Amino acid sequence: MNFTIPSETSPMISSGVSLLGERVLVTGSSGFVGVRVIEALARHGFANIRCLVRHSTDTKALEAVIAANSHRAAIEICRANLLSPADCVRAARSAGIIVHLAAARGEKSYPDAYLNTVVTTRNLLEACIAAGGVKRFVCISSFTVYTNGDGGAVLDENSATEVQPHLRGEAYCYAKTKQEVYIREACEKAGLPWVILRPGHVYGKGNEGISSRVGIGTFGMFLHLGGANRIPLSFVDNCADAIALASYHENSPGRIYNIVDGDLPKSRQFLRSYKRSAKAFPSVYLPKPISYLLCLLWEKYASWSHGQLPPVFNRRMWRANWKSVCYSNERLVSELGWKQPVSTPEAMSRFFSSCRESSSK
Repeated sequence: MNFTIPSETSPMISSGVSLLGERVLVTGSSGFVGVRVIEALARHGFANIRCLVRHSTDTKALEAVIAANSHRAAIEICRANLLSPADCVRAARSAGIIVHLAAARGEKSYPDAYLNTVVTTRNLLEACIAAGGVKRFVCISSFTVYTNGDGGAVLDENSATEVQPHLRGEAYCYAKTKQEVYIREACEKAGLPWVILRPGHVYGKGNEGISSRVGIGTFGMFLHLGGANRIPLSFVDNCADAIALASYHENSPGRIYNIVDGDLPKSRQFLRSYKRSAKAFPSVYLPKPISYLLCLLWEKYASWSHGQLPPVFNRRMWRANWKSVCYSNERLVSELGWKQPVSTPEAMSRFFSSCRESSSK
């Protein structure tokens, strides 16, 4: 079957709800977001789900979700390595929808991040194209691809993305940017409908860390850098629900969607609440001019030393993480009719509760 992929600004209409009868393959299904996505897919009506996990992955949490949703869907675990083209062919067999969550996180090396994000995506896409029965490829990207340097007061899907991601000093940003470019080019060439979803900072039980957009911990002190900025939070259950919805909605093919919650707190509000409700710790606020200057000096010294000091902090990173901007989920709401399942106050309450539980262990 042949498909025509329009430009990103013109949504393609597809079979929508009828896709619920397709087998959906979810990569990265045992991860923090992945297990919630499996649950959300079953709740939305998918009755045939294949969970791709690595051979060495502990699947206890995933198995618990499978057991709890056995009355809703037939859910199977497929152990495979996305670096193996043969494994990708086996995993993609008879799948009608791909929800691609798997990606390299925490990689410091650009080659490793590229290998485990872009090369794995290429292997999977080539398997899907060869299989011939895939009707939609849904990629979970990230807010990290945005530059936040085009002067806009609102960051939405039309905001600028990195065209030279290697200059950000973040391997993850580099890999996700390259992944998006590859997916759009390969899918359009093959006539395979694509959807790209960009979550903000996904938080909840299992990921109790504070977003670097709030600040960073260094030398035994937390440097608060966000100030009055809004933080692009996406509670994990809300994020999973949006992913499930976009996987079958008739308006989503050929489109990019931000996934962020509404009623976003300011950085200082979030930090104050975290200290009061989860765990107290010392912090120092750095005003924006000072943090910008420090990033500039770090960047200049890294250049002067010819990389002896890696350019971990630089002006591109500063703009992406700490420049003031508002975040929009209007496209997700207006085009897909998404309604935030868990309110932001309730989500933060649950998050702080899990933080207290985690710190007491």
